[in-house]
Amino acid sequence: MHKLGRGSRDKVQQFMAITGASEKVALQALKASDWHLEGAFDYFYSQPQISVTNSRQLEDLYNRYKEHDADMIMVEGTSQLCNDLLVDPQDVVMLVISWHMKAATMCEFTRQEFIDGLQSIGVDSIEKLREKLPSLRAEIKDDQKFCEIYNFAFAWAREKGQKSLALETAIGMWRLLFAERHWPLIDHWCQFVQVRHNKAISRDTWSQLLEFVKTIDPQLSNYDEEGAWPYLIDEFVEYLTENDCVQLKK
Repeated sequence: MHKLGRGSRDKVQQFMAITGASEKVALQALKASDWHLEGAFDYFYSQPQISVTNSRQLEDLYNRYKEHDADMIMVEGTSQLCNDLLVDPQDVVMLVISWHMKAATMCEFTRQEFIDGLQSIGVDSIEKLREKLPSLRAEIKDDQKFCEIYNFAFAWAREKGQKSLALETAIGMWRLLFAERHWPLIDHWCQFVQVRHNKAISRDTWSQLLEFVKTIDPQLSNYDEEGAWPYLIDEFVEYLTENDCVQLKK
């Protein structure tokens, strides 16, 4: 437990025993109420995202999917989770769920990632999580959340120990993400990086593409040839005009 005085530790234990909340939630509620138990209970029960979760059920749920010989949910457990949720493992909603869990690696969840993530979503059962899928999937349409999910996806999808993202993986992630945003140049971009770039994607390239998509319209009418875009983006615009994909206005 965090470094707390005995009185504070007792309050945390008492709060957890009465509410069934995790230590993290107990600390959050007690800090919000200046360590008054009654106030902490009022805070807890007024917060729908935390009051609906039961730590015992979350532990049971985690144990259902974790490896038999390791304290970790791996590919097999993630596949079973997808089956129980009735979703394809490649559904973008699994990326959104992983973002909520702050998962470090695709198709893997630590105990803390899994439990804290479900608490942040406000669910403690597969049935409740399944009911949340439409709203979770809709989060990709929110501009701010999309940017966060996009930036999260780079580290999440890359191989362990690698600084860059494998090209085929990057293309798969771009198609998954931009399918929800309907960027009309996505096919041209994927063809371009395969033909002209043909190597792993750096974080800088990953981030700069999002900036390009957000600021430059698909007809390139507001593209400035003298702008400070990285070389690969300038080369992409050149590729588009060379192949008559768009007419760049002079």
